[in-house]
Amino acid sequence: MAVPVKRPKPATDKTFATTAGSVQNAGTKTAGSRVVVVMPAYNAAKTLERTYRDIPNDFVWKIILVDDVSRDDTVAIARHLGLDVIIHRQNLGYGGNQKTCYDAALEAGADAVVMLHPDYQYDATRIPALVAPILAGQKDMMLGSRFLGDPLAGGMPRWKYVSNRFLTITENLAFGLRLSEYHTGFRAYSRHLLETIPYRLNSNDFVFDQEFVAQAVANGMRIGEIAVPTRYFEEASSVNFRRSVVYGLSTLKVVLRFLLHRLRIRRSRKLAGRKPTTL
Repeated sequence: MAVPVKRPKPATDKTFATTAGSVQNAGTKTAGSRVVVVMPAYNAAKTLERTYRDIPNDFVWKIILVDDVSRDDTVAIARHLGLDVIIHRQNLGYGGNQKTCYDAALEAGADAVVMLHPDYQYDATRIPALVAPILAGQKDMMLGSRFLGDPLAGGMPRWKYVSNRFLTITENLAFGLRLSEYHTGFRAYSRHLLETIPYRLNSNDFVFDQEFVAQAVANGMRIGEIAVPTRYFEEASSVNFRRSVVYGLSTLKVVLRFLLHRLRIRRSRKLAGRKPTTL
């Protein structure tokens, strides 16, 4: 269960075990729709403030940071910035962190949710452009793609470039889409999407993102993308080669599961929708 933690800033701060609890409505409200930014954080002290400073606060209604038992000053910096902070009691992994993020955003009343890695690899000033098609009712999911630009010029290692292109081409063939990138840490979702797909059934590891996309496609969600610049530098988080291999193989398993489900050879509970909650 959640245990309140005392803090000097007025934003909400709670400790979480495995499920999101109550998050009080606090933060800047946008005129009209409520856009909530969630940041799944782990050891992001070196880059968190720079990421936050680029977020257009006059557009965003609330910012929620979920800390996955960081060993640095991530929580202290988030508190100083006045963010709504949720602290896991134990490390739940990247996917487990996102589950708490979305639970909290929905409970806070979000109309649209932006997932932004706090590692400063992504340009947060692009949030309004990323969310615009969702708020207009044209898309359910938007991806910030580095491959609509020149990721190599932005410092992306060549082996990551090649593996990203291979996985993206494979997923496009399986999903019937023509996206330039699926493997981005800058995404936006409609409330309808988050209330429809059973994201809590997904992995707690990095493949969560690809399971999420497969669920969106299986449930007929409309997916789009915009261009975002690539920023690779020493302080930015990055998955090492070994973890990348595991991630790549796990992504291929997601594709296979999707195809078997689509062909009705082996139906997957993960890919079935759930009834939206009523407000």
